[in-house]
Amino acid sequence: MKEMNFLLAGVGGQGTLLASDVLADVGVRAGYDVKKSEVHGMAQRGGSVTSHVRWGDKVRSPLIGHGEVNYLLAFEKLEALRYVGMLRPGGVAIVGDQSIPPLSVSSGEDRYPDDERVGRTLRKVIERTHFIPSISLAEELGSARVHNIVLLGALSTFIEDVAPDTWLEAIEARVPERFLELNRRAFWTGREAVQPTIS
Repeated sequence: MKEMNFLLAGVGGQGTLLASDVLADVGVRAGYDVKKSEVHGMAQRGGSVTSHVRWGDKVRSPLIGHGEVNYLLAFEKLEALRYVGMLRPGGVAIVGDQSIPPLSVSSGEDRYPDDERVGRTLRKVIERTHFIPSISLAEELGSARVHNIVLLGALSTFIEDVAPDTWLEAIEARVPERFLELNRRAFWTGREAVQPTIS
């Protein structure tokens, strides 16, 4: 296997770092060499958070170069726009439906782009863009907090050589026991949400 590069991008409080821990653990359990690097913005809720996760036979650096990302997993729409240029040709963007306006928008200096503009901009760069209603799906399950696991479930459909059970084992290793069933359901919900849209 050549290296497989994942970039996870969100804002503080969205569960981006838990998702990157699970993704790294999945790679280890699947038998790959794995490296992970995190970049935190503001520590409090609302700051930008990114994580680089790399799988391969031998991974030497935890950081992914520009134009080398295979999978962009964006937990917020503006973060998808910010990092879509990191994708390589033929890469895949999986975008959650949450909108968290930055300070420039809430102060009235800028406007948050509507969904049509976000989609149009992303598809100019990358054809394989999949919008997942992760927040509403998570809320239907009982907690918006599991939207990160919904998005991991969506991502898992593209990694065909890793069985769903491997993903579930990694999730179970990171989630408190009382939330296990909720997170299992979130994972399967994410898989079901993306499968009809794969192009």
